[in-house]
Amino acid sequence: SQLEKFEASATFFCIGDNINNFPEIFNSVLSKGHSVGNHTFNHLKGWETSTKEYIENVALCQEATSKHSKNLNLKPTIFRPPYGRIKRDQAKELRKLGYKIIMWDILTADFDAEVTPEQCLQNVLQNVTSGSIIVFHDSNKAKVNILNSLEKTIETLKNKGFNFEKIA
Repeated sequence: SQLEKFEASATFFCIGDNINNFPEIFNSVLSKGHSVGNHTFNHLKGWETSTKEYIENVALCQEATSKHSKNLNLKPTIFRPPYGRIKRDQAKELRKLGYKIIMWDILTADFDAEVTPEQCLQNVLQNVTSGSIIVFHDSNKAKVNILNSLEKTIETLKNKGFNFEKIA
């Protein structure tokens, strides 16, 4: 993979339904030493969901993570809200459950069909600083952009002295 080629570590915020549907991909991420976080079971829009339903959906993702992490019984303690939006009460409940909410400072926009791979690269290069959290998506919508920009992004930043590390 492109991450392995450059000895780059990453954190994957996983959707529980995807973990259930593609456990081999999930376990490949784990076997390569990357970390995982919770991203809800169904990629819920928090602002359209009750706090109770949202927390239940996060728990379902946690169950999928534990179930499919083989003997590791993983229980991620980091959470990224879908769309980067979450109600205050939802965040409060998640913190009570021991989660640390992780946002980002660079969104590549790789999921947008109007955005080219070169624009994804520039979104990173024009905004990156030490400690940046950069979001790429491993989805079908982002496939063309990530396949054509991730390697160049990693290579360029490595050449500038940046390291790629997992969050947790």
